[in-house]
Amino acid sequence: MRSRLYPSEYLALLTIKYEVDADKLFNALISAWENRKSTCENLSIECRLKQKHKATFLITQGSKVVAQFKIPEEFLSKQKNPIKDARKSYMDSRYAPNKTETTQPLQIKDLRVGMKKVNLKAKVIEISKPKFVVTRFGNHATVANALVTDNTGKIKLCLWNDQINTISTGDTIQIQNARISTYKDEKQMRIGKNGTLRTTQTPHP
Repeated sequence: MRSRLYPSEYLALLTIKYEVDADKLFNALISAWENRKSTCENLSIECRLKQKHKATFLITQGSKVVAQFKIPEEFLSKQKNPIKDARKSYMDSRYAPNKTETTQPLQIKDLRVGMKKVNLKAKVIEISKPKFVVTRFGNHATVANALVTDNTGKIKLCLWNDQINTISTGDTIQIQNARISTYKDEKQMRIGKNGTLRTTQTPHP
C-alpha cells in the first residue's frame, strides 16, 4: 500500500483486504492504545510505542506482518469512526465509476471525496513552505500544499518531492489523473504516480 495514504484511507483498505468490520477495527485500535494489545477478528493489534500524542501500531495475522504505521491520538478520539467514512467513500467510488471517475475536465465546485482520474485547470494562489517528513514506512519525503483556484472555488493540492519545484504562485496549471481525499476533515487533491502536473501559463515578471 502506498505510504501517502492517510490513516483513515489506509485502514479502510485493510478492512476490505482482510474482511474485517470497520467499527470493530476502530474499537480494537482504541483498545490497543489503552491496553497495549487487542484483537480484531483474525488480526492481532499491538501498540508498540507512544510518543508526542502519536502511537506506532503493528497489525499481524498469525505470524504474518500485515502493517505497521503511526496514528495520532486525535484520530482515535474522534466520535465518528473515520475508517468507516473512508471505506464508504472508497466503495462508492469503486462501484459507481460513472459518478466518481472521469477523464473529462472538471471545476473545483464539482469535486467530491473519492473521485479519481480527475482533470482540472486552475491557478496557483499560494504555496506553503515545504516540510521534511518521514512516512509511516520510514521513507523520507518533502511535502508542501498549494492552494489553487478556478472561478468556482478553491482546493489544496498536495505536492510531494520534485512536484514542489515544478510550479510557482501565479502559475496556471493543468492537473491530470488526480484523486480527491480528505486530511483533517479538509478536502484535498493529490496526484498519484500515474498523474501529471504541468504549467500552462506563467505570470510575467
